[in-house]
Amino acid sequence: MLFVVIAYDKPGALELRMATRKAHFDWAEDAACVKIGGPFLNEKGEMIGSLIIFEAKDLEAAKAWHAEDPYAKAGLFASSEIRPWKLTFNPVGADI
Repeated sequence: MLFVVIAYDKPGALELRMATRKAHFDWAEDAACVKIGGPFLNEKGEMIGSLIIFEAKDLEAAKAWHAEDPYAKAGLFASSEIRPWKLTFNPVGADI
């Protein structure tokens, strides 16, 4: 089942994001469940949040997975939510 994480960073947390970025990437790669993801940007092009679409068994597993994200563990996010998600339109041919 697919899930989406929508997370917004705490104000002024770009330095924390950059300090934990490699650990976040390594963790996501090791999990091998991320289908697509990337940061939200502000008007200056600075990263201010995250959107990740990933696969998990159920909502509880999705929440547990997100809790292990190095960004979440570092306290980067002001808020985050996890929702079940269904692909219904695929204009770019993404295999998710």
